[in-house]
Amino acid sequence: MDPREEEEKRPPADTVLPTGSHHPVEQPARGQEVDGGDEWDTDLETDNGTCQNHSLPAAERYLEACRQTGCVPVSSYLRQLGEANLNLNHYGIGHLGAKALAISLQSDNAITNLELEDNALQAEGTRYLTEMLQTNISIKSLNLSNNQLHLEGAQIISKMLLDNCYVTSINLSGNHFDDAAAEYLAEALKVDYVVKELDLSLNNIFDAGGEHLGHMLASNIGIEVLNLSWNHLGTRTAVALGAALKVNSTLQKLHVAWSRFGPVEAQPLAQALKQNSTLVLLDVSSNLLDDGAAALLCEGLAANDTMRVLGLSRNPLTNVGALALLRTVTENPSSAVEEMDVSTVFVCETFVDLLEEARQRRPSLDVRHSVMSSVTRNISALRIFHKFLEEQNENIVDFFRSLDEKGTKRVPTCVFRKAVKEANVPLDQRQLEWLIQKFDKKCTSSIVYRSVCEGMHAASSHLFIIYHAEYF
Repeated sequence: MDPREEEEKRPPADTVLPTGSHHPVEQPARGQEVDGGDEWDTDLETDNGTCQNHSLPAAERYLEACRQTGCVPVSSYLRQLGEANLNLNHYGIGHLGAKALAISLQSDNAITNLELEDNALQAEGTRYLTEMLQTNISIKSLNLSNNQLHLEGAQIISKMLLDNCYVTSINLSGNHFDDAAAEYLAEALKVDYVVKELDLSLNNIFDAGGEHLGHMLASNIGIEVLNLSWNHLGTRTAVALGAALKVNSTLQKLHVAWSRFGPVEAQPLAQALKQNSTLVLLDVSSNLLDDGAAALLCEGLAANDTMRVLGLSRNPLTNVGALALLRTVTENPSSAVEEMDVSTVFVCETFVDLLEEARQRRPSLDVRHSVMSSVTRNISALRIFHKFLEEQNENIVDFFRSLDEKGTKRVPTCVFRKAVKEANVPLDQRQLEWLIQKFDKKCTSSIVYRSVCEGMHAASSHLFIIYHAEYF
């Protein structure tokens, strides 16, 4: 037969011949709704010519798959061939593009991280990818965020999780998952031990779905990082999470920011901290936690020796709650807290003073906070006084000794106040009173200057702290 005649008899590139059929079947257009039943043609191995494609070079295999499915090839994929990280975020691949990609990736053993955020994959495209994962054993991390998966996509992912042996990190953020979707995923994850990181943030999961996920954690023995932020969670979720944290032995990082948690929800989490020995990060930022909630968390932190990072920014905390938290983590010898974020709380001089003292013992302690200009001016008094003495070629011991006529090692605060004014130390009245309060912490109306001198010597190397506070 003439090759031209043979070419004319071939079906168009956007058709697929089902097994045993001699007539082309029209494929749905990009974005068209497709029936979610078993009649989907998702068997990648039986697509026209796919079996033969395994022997082709990767680029040719992908281009042939695109020709079969009728989708436009993504040039970025061809440029990244052979790399461990394949980043195809925001390319609008669609479900047909996902099918071509899945065909190509079946025999790819180089890629370990597959990034497919915001590609309108929908449930159909996800089905192709999960089928590919049955044969591809190199992909360990999968990002399917913002792909309009909805409930049907959650069902497909859940089915994959039941047979999953290789994917350890999966990002499902922003996929319109509801409580039913959360339940499907929770049931699959109850017996899963492979997935280590799971991101379900920015979905439509309410309290019922959150409760299912909390119950899942009680039996799951794999997840180390769980992100439930930006959902509509509440008391039932907090109670379930609290109960799970008392028995869970693998979860290390829990993100529940923007979850509408208040004092009621803080209580079960705080109680769990008393027993949990694996959690190292708790992010409860952007919630409704007030000073009462902070007091509850203090109770849990006082008995906890593993928590290292605590996120509490953008909560209705005041200086009272922030100060209580700081005292808990600095005065508890067994506390492991290295980082605490209360950056939206304007703290007082006492907070800054306590933090300065704590950092002398624990230099790695990072507490993000805010300081008003008036507080900054007050706490700068010590630096100003120290600098003044240096300019006068005088040290603090000599200054106090000149005021201690009887050699008692004590100087009345009224005498110190008068001497500072007469020496023209550049301090305003508020700064001077703050400095006196710092030197006479027990309000005895006298300053034991030996301890003050020792404190000044230690503080001189830590004065930079007051300049690293966060301003608003």
